[in-house]
Order: sequence, then C-alpha cells, then structure tokens
Amino acid sequence: MKKLFLLLLIFSASLVNAQQKHVFSLSKNDFLLDGKPFQIISGEMHPARIPKIYWRQRIQMAKAMGCNTIAAYVFWNYLEQEPGVFDFTSENRNIAEFIKICKEEGMWVLLRPGPYVCAEWDFGGLPPYLLKIPDIKIRCMDPRYMAAVTRYVNVLSKQVKPLLCTSGGPIIMVQVENEYGSYSNDREYIKTLKNLWVNNGINVPFYTADGPTAFMLEAGSVDGAAIGLDSGTSDADFEQASKQNPNVPAISSETYPGWLTHWKEKWQKPDKADILKQVTYLLEHKRSFNLYVIHGGTNFGYSAGANAFNPTQFQPDVTSYDYDAPVNEQGAPTEKYFALRDLIAKYVKYKIPEVPKAIPTTEVPAFQMQPFSTVWKELPAAIKSPEVKPMESLGQYSGFILYRTKLIGHKSGSLTITEPHDYALVLLNGKLVDSIYRDGGKWTIKLPKTDVKDPVLDILVENMGHINFAQYMIDRKGITDRVTLEGMTLTNWEIYKLPIDEKFVSSLKPKYPEGFHDGVFFNGSFDLNNVADTYLDLSNFKKGVIWVNGHNLGRYWNVGPQFHLYCPANWMHKGKNTVTVFDLHQEKAASISGVKTLE
Repeated sequence: MKKLFLLLLIFSASLVNAQQKHVFSLSKNDFLLDGKPFQIISGEMHPARIPKIYWRQRIQMAKAMGCNTIAAYVFWNYLEQEPGVFDFTSENRNIAEFIKICKEEGMWVLLRPGPYVCAEWDFGGLPPYLLKIPDIKIRCMDPRYMAAVTRYVNVLSKQVKPLLCTSGGPIIMVQVENEYGSYSNDREYIKTLKNLWVNNGINVPFYTADGPTAFMLEAGSVDGAAIGLDSGTSDADFEQASKQNPNVPAISSETYPGWLTHWKEKWQKPDKADILKQVTYLLEHKRSFNLYVIHGGTNFGYSAGANAFNPTQFQPDVTSYDYDAPVNEQGAPTEKYFALRDLIAKYVKYKIPEVPKAIPTTEVPAFQMQPFSTVWKELPAAIKSPEVKPMESLGQYSGFILYRTKLIGHKSGSLTITEPHDYALVLLNGKLVDSIYRDGGKWTIKLPKTDVKDPVLDILVENMGHINFAQYMIDRKGITDRVTLEGMTLTNWEIYKLPIDEKFVSSLKPKYPEGFHDGVFFNGSFDLNNVADTYLDLSNFKKGVIWVNGHNLGRYWNVGPQFHLYCPANWMHKGKNTVTVFDLHQEKAASISGVKTLE
C-alpha cells in the first residue's frame, strides 16, 4: 500500500512539473527565464527534414552536445500544399509532437514559423500555389498574399499555443518572418505579422533575424522584439543591434558551423577552427546563440530550393542537407560535434548527458535496375494552349512538364527558350537534340534540318526547386514566357502535366516500347534481412529521381558532388524492397549499390 501511495505521489509531482508554467521575458541586456538571466544555447534542426522515428534521437544529440534549446523552422508549404488543406499528421508533419518531444527531453524551443523561412527549402517555405496568381507579390501587404498568410497563422497558432512556456510548454520565443532586411522594407508588413500572432494568443516574446548591418536591422526588426543577428560573432555585431534598439537583448540567431552545397560545387566544409572561435566568443561574453544547423537532415522528394543573385543565375541545392553540421545527415556525431561539446562543457553549469548510441546502418548489396517504361508512354491528357504556360498556372508545383507543338514555317535554325526553368530536354521527332540548363542564360540551341513534313518539337522541363532567397523568388517553373525559332514565336502547344509523384509512380506498368531514349523509368529490388539506414549509390545513373517502396529519396545528378542518397530505415522493410528510378538521360540497365556514408 505504501509503495502504491509513493508511486501516486511521484506521478502527481511529475504531472505538476509537466504542466508548470514559465515566464520568458526580455530585459535591456538579457533574456530572462522566470525573472533570472538565461543564456540560450540552441541547436537548430527541422522536423520536416528528419524521419519522425529519429526526432527524439536528434534532439538528444543536441542536448548531449551541451544545448539547452532547439530552434525549429516550420515549412508552411509542407503543411498546406493546396489552399486551405492542412496536414499536421502524415509522415513527419506533426509539429506539435516534435515540440512535445523537446519538452520531454528537457529542451526549450525557439519557434521559427515564417511564413517565409529561406532554409534552402523550396520557395523558402512559401506555398507555390501563390504563383498561380499572375501578378502576386510576396512578403508584403499584397491582400491576396496576406489572406493566405492569415489563414496559415490562424491554423498554426492552434497547434502551438498550448505548447508555449506560458501554458507549460517549451516554446520561449517566436520569430517574426526571416531575414526580411535582406529582401524588402515594408514596415507595415512586419508589424502586421507580429500582430497576427499576438491576436491568435501567442503571448511569448518575439524576435527577428537579420544580417548585422544597419540597413538590414532597420528594415527587418520589429518594435519590442529581440534582435537576432545572422550571425553575431563580435562586439561590433552586437553593438549594431544595440543601436537599432537599446532596450532589448540580441542573440546570434544563426551561428554557422557548416554551410549549404549546390549542384556542381564541391562539398562545403568550413574549418572547425572558425566555429570554435565564434562559439568561444559567444560563451565568454555570455551571449545567447543558435547553431544553424546542429543537424541538417535531408531534402527528400522535391523539397530542395535554389539560389539566384542575378537574372540568369540558378544554383539548385543538392538533396542532402548534411550541411557539414556537427550531427551529420545520418544522425552521427562528427569531429566538429565533439570539439563543440568539449568547448560548451567548459562554460555551462549543468551536466551534459552522454552521447546517444549510434543509429544502425547497413550496406545493401548491388542490385540491377532494368528499363521498363518511358515518360513518352505515360503522358496524361494534353492541355491545349495558344502559347506556353508555366506549370503553376496549371495547378502543378513540382516535378516535370512537357510542351509539344508542330513546326510550321521555320523548321530548323536557332531555337530560344525564354526562360527554361530549370532543365530542359529538346527533342525533334522524338530524338534528343540538346539539353538546356537555366544557369548562365545560354538558352539557344540549333535545331537541325529534317525531312519530316510536319516536325514535332518536344520540350521536357524539370523543376529543380523554386528559388528560396533574395529578389528573384517569383520563380515560376516550366517555360515562363515563350519559345522562338529564328525569331518566330511558336504557338499551338499541347502541354502535359507530369508531377511524377508517389501516386504517378505507383501506377506505372511495363510498356515495353521499341527502344528506350531520354526519360526512362527503371525498376529493381533488393532484399533485407535486417532493416537499417543506408545510402544508395546512383553514380551509374545520370540525372533524375529515385523512389524506394514509393518514397521519394530526392534528386541525383552525375555532375556531383552528391552521388549517394540517404534512405532511412523506416522506408524499408524485411524482405523485398522495390526501387523505381526516373532518369532523363540513362537508357540502359545499370546497377545501384548500398553504401554507409554520404561520401
């Protein structure tokens, strides 16, 4: 009886503790937790980039490196893919559950809900359905944009309001927008965003995040909100924040232990000495900071974004978001992790837990992939249009799109696509003429002469990710303006929507056409006795997308640097596992093998 009574007391105490409310506030120089100075030592990770089964392990890894807080972006377009249709339950979309796990692991939370987040994520987290509106303006007071933002804030607030520290949850601060001073200067917009959250009952402090320059801070800050610096690494940086608002504290809201990588680049691997120097400064001066990112994860499916800093530039991000972060894509600690852990341990008073056990990995034996169909045998009903249209105008937001017309008048010569977004195959009478890549502005090729009376021109375009940063974010996909041949605008198009999503891939059946050419589907399988994380080596293929058991692992491209794609254990099972590949250029059977690492 005494034992039962003791258990009830323990349970009651834990229940009270679980529901304990806290006050997080801002003084002139400090962040305050229940009235006492609190140094935020945060590690950022994004639940949408992490398999749900590993959420807890990744949070534990941050805690075992010495962090007391988790910063998390919320990707609006991952939750609302069609207007008004929100998904907070499937796969890794349950934001509330992720935040609750942070609470269970004794971690505070910095919530970064956008609506714009950047994050090297498709369209910076904004839903591409906005681009269906021909003259839409984003990140400003355009009423159509703000109507969508208001709907998002209203819905997300209901998910996170019970998880604020004022309600016994772990959320101590909420960010308003993201790096707005790098984009625009609509002060009414920033103020309106903050008020939307306040009016929905979000009653914790707010903060912003901008580069540590006067013009960015002036354009991006919000009255009464703490000032985030991307990044704050010196007295001069924090003095800029104080000049902007001397009455609130500042935080290094993005301190970079790693960096992003684009296709055709080498893996970005910043020297760990730099991050150790920066974190030493922050710890010695008792500055709050957030490591962006402590763990990057993966841009599964079509979620990777792109950069562009001039009208003809295009820099798509690779599928892996490993970021050379302290916790790598697989969830394992790196040298950088242990160096930072040792450093942080010298300054904090709390006990840092042991590093969690490693996640099991496996190497799948090599298996053969055989061609079984082509995109040319899988075309849906055509949409007829006088001129080309971008895919968003047709209600498509990812994947591929095909444009087809008969050549009348000019039938050879200089063909110009204005503009190809982002990678196009040009075929004449079913034969590949050339490919055109958006980056660099070289969008003209030579069409050869043909003896066919009514030549058929096909242009198959791949969407490689909407631009996620800076002034060229209005980035519609497919062909955005026109196609000309020797200066003549080509008309009377048939347009085929090809999202090539999970539903599309699951419906594929062998077609056995006479010969295979560009745009081939391959299938194969591998067997597992024990399920564990792996990477699949796509170096024998050229450019495309891969699915395992219907799950889209992401894009690959033989220009590198990424040839290995991460496949988490939860997408595999014992016994037979099916693999589908869609490759734009590969024609013949080829093998795939499993490896244990990204490189």
